[in-house]
Amino acid sequence: MNKPIVAIVGRPNVGKSTLFNALAGEQIAIVKDYPGVTRDRIYADTTWLDYAFTLIDTGGIEPSTNDIILKSMREQAEIAIETADVIIFLVDVRQGLVDSDFKVADMLRKSKKPVVLAVNKVDDFKSLEADVYEFYNLGIGDPIAIAASGKLGFGELLDEVTKHFPAKVAADEEDERPRIAIVGRPNAGKSSLINKLSGSERCIVSDIAGTTRDAIDTTIKYNGKDYIFVDTAGLRRKSKIKEDLERYSIIRTVAAVEKSDVVILMIDATEGVTEQDAKIIGIAHERGRGIILAVNKWDAIEKDDKTMYKFRDKIVQILSFVPYAEILFISALTGQRITKIFDSIEVVIQNQNLRVKTGVLNEIMSEAVVMQQPPTDKGKRLKLYYITQVGIKPPTFVIFCNDKELFHFSYQRYIENKIREAFGFSGTSIKIIVRERGENDKN
Repeated sequence: MNKPIVAIVGRPNVGKSTLFNALAGEQIAIVKDYPGVTRDRIYADTTWLDYAFTLIDTGGIEPSTNDIILKSMREQAEIAIETADVIIFLVDVRQGLVDSDFKVADMLRKSKKPVVLAVNKVDDFKSLEADVYEFYNLGIGDPIAIAASGKLGFGELLDEVTKHFPAKVAADEEDERPRIAIVGRPNAGKSSLINKLSGSERCIVSDIAGTTRDAIDTTIKYNGKDYIFVDTAGLRRKSKIKEDLERYSIIRTVAAVEKSDVVILMIDATEGVTEQDAKIIGIAHERGRGIILAVNKWDAIEKDDKTMYKFRDKIVQILSFVPYAEILFISALTGQRITKIFDSIEVVIQNQNLRVKTGVLNEIMSEAVVMQQPPTDKGKRLKLYYITQVGIKPPTFVIFCNDKELFHFSYQRYIENKIREAFGFSGTSIKIIVRERGENDKN
């Protein structure tokens, strides 16, 4: 379930973004970028051979600086290093080996993470061979010559990167304890919720070493069942730069979501739903995780008998792409309704693992087609032949039709809504795969 995270780090202007953009290209089967970045894309899901991983771009590391922008870039890169499973250390053959490269190398050694040294801008290896070998002096491993702009040397680079991916062990695969990520903007109450849940008389707590400095996996037993909460309290930053704050949040969130089955977004009731909330939950939605929206600090809101309904309607309006999400109104400070979180988690997990018989699915689809005829284009009408469920977490369905181009998104959403009307699937996304008859099917 979890994808390894690969971070690209190095000094400013060595070509990190160029490498990121090149690796996040169609030639190595990029899936797509996910919500979370506006002007400055920093992560993408991609594959190399049989390996799928998440790639993170970072701001340049300037080890010794008092400049507020460069300092923030360095801090953001440090978080990426802590979060990553493997690090690509990028240097510039044209600029040569400089003092800052040694300082970055020292930082990476201290992280004790696997590091792959990539020497960029090597357009002609024969003429630059001696310059490439100079980077052995960093003591960080064998330098791999690449040219990000020309997409040269990527095969050797990615082969070396994937060698360091964590191997899946049997114990992890057999661990069926639900993993729940607590995500959200700074000061939304993530730490307070973890503390309150951990401090409950009905909970037994043990800490498990997390993958980052500020993220700790906490096991909580409730009503005889163990749950692992992935705490992302490290999102909290004292930064005045909005863009940097978003980058910190995204890096933490990507890592937390990759480790989770269910994601709880903490929404500050005193501030309402923000653009940053939408970006964060968009990551969970696109990755098919279960979603619970926890409106925190509800005790601080002046209420009447319609306040909750109005707030709920506003959430549904702003987060319209996750109409299926479970919504709770809680107070992590007072403990109000926080035990209902476990009830919602169980509902979401049950729906994530729900399987529907093929015969029932086809009855629902047939009724939906009768109620609303499929779209047509230039006299040709879409025909839906068959639907079957092929996966869970999230529930995934394949629909066979006569022409994929006619199966517009709006009609897919209509079919999804009919499935939800019949079976609910509260708290989980539904994935629909469209195939033309004859495509991977002999019927």
